[in-house]
Amino acid sequence: MNILSPIKISLKYLLAAKFRSFLTILGVVIGVASVIIIMAIGQSAQALILDQITGIGSNLIGVLPGASDEKGPPATAMGISITTLKYDDLEALRNGKNVPEAEDAAGYVLGTVSAVYNGTDLNTSFEGTTASYVDVENSEIVSGRFYTKDEETNMSRVAVLGANLVEDLFSGTDPIGKVVKLKEQNFTVIGVLKKRGSTSFGLASQDDAIFVPLKTAQKLFLGIDHLAFIRLKVRDTKLISSAKENIMTTLRERHDIDDPANDDFSVRDLASAVKIITQVTDVLRYFLLAIGTISLIVGGVGIMNIMLLAVNQRVREVGLRKAVGAKNSDVWTQFLIESTFISFLGGIIGIIIGVVISGISAVIIQSLQYTWPFIISWQSIVVACLISITIGIIFGFYPAYKASKISPMEALRYE
Repeated sequence: MNILSPIKISLKYLLAAKFRSFLTILGVVIGVASVIIIMAIGQSAQALILDQITGIGSNLIGVLPGASDEKGPPATAMGISITTLKYDDLEALRNGKNVPEAEDAAGYVLGTVSAVYNGTDLNTSFEGTTASYVDVENSEIVSGRFYTKDEETNMSRVAVLGANLVEDLFSGTDPIGKVVKLKEQNFTVIGVLKKRGSTSFGLASQDDAIFVPLKTAQKLFLGIDHLAFIRLKVRDTKLISSAKENIMTTLRERHDIDDPANDDFSVRDLASAVKIITQVTDVLRYFLLAIGTISLIVGGVGIMNIMLLAVNQRVREVGLRKAVGAKNSDVWTQFLIESTFISFLGGIIGIIIGVVISGISAVIIQSLQYTWPFIISWQSIVVACLISITIGIIFGFYPAYKASKISPMEALRYE
């Protein structure tokens, strides 16, 4: 059977009822476009998140309070407040005798604070951290200086600003030596960090944050004595495994833990974090993809409806074809090819629309200063095409079967 023949017939019937055909194809168009958009945005968001994490450095090890399964997220990631990590733990991990693989370590506490200067009041994120932050995080001071080890521990009222915060709070003027009010306390600005670029959505950016000495943030801002987490910078990525073992040994000794099953901390290297985040974002992406395919099912029902209508309208045509020798399989194949062609046509249009919308979204997000990559993978195109063809086959099967069962005598009597 010439495959072009049923396609030509399908086009004839589509053009004969343009509006009805448009509504039929629209469901497939929306579904396929949704698949393309979800996969493109999902891959772009995943790439952005992973780029931000790996951009910090591939030789970092994180220590978080609370135990967790090696394959799952730490307890703190679930919003649970755990207070088992202390400043003394940080000092022990900094000790070269305990973790000889580590160059340095930094401790962190996080929160939000109102920053007031010259009538401007901004609600911004803050990081209370140690003087080693710049070295551990591979950050750079472009103006002034970072605070010292003494200022880290003696409740000094000094602050270092992210690049965006300088623009927002000081309108681009030199902030060094200026006094900013935080929590009704006066803080002297002593430094500005080099612009790093926006992080992924929902995560604090270094460029938008204000940095204060760790003890100052703990006592004045939060009223706590524990750490949110610790990061250690290892001299070489090959030493990460042995460094993790030494970190766990040191903390178990300090916390009087004999059985590793009773650990009150989690130790993760960057590779593990990247793997977990990749798994989480993949699950979310495929979940959204499954939701997007629901509209394809609606489109499939529309295809079945128009094909059943076509069967009723073409009873005489089918009967005449059978009278001159057409087999059931010939009729069945014709109608199945027609339904598949309709679905595939909707898929092609949906792919084009999906690519265009994904491109526009990337341009808009990039204009907001996010390093958002525009990713359209060939896999997403192939998946969209296969899904549209499959929808056409599945929902065209019954109309094709029904058409193939029409007898020549029934068709000749049909008016």
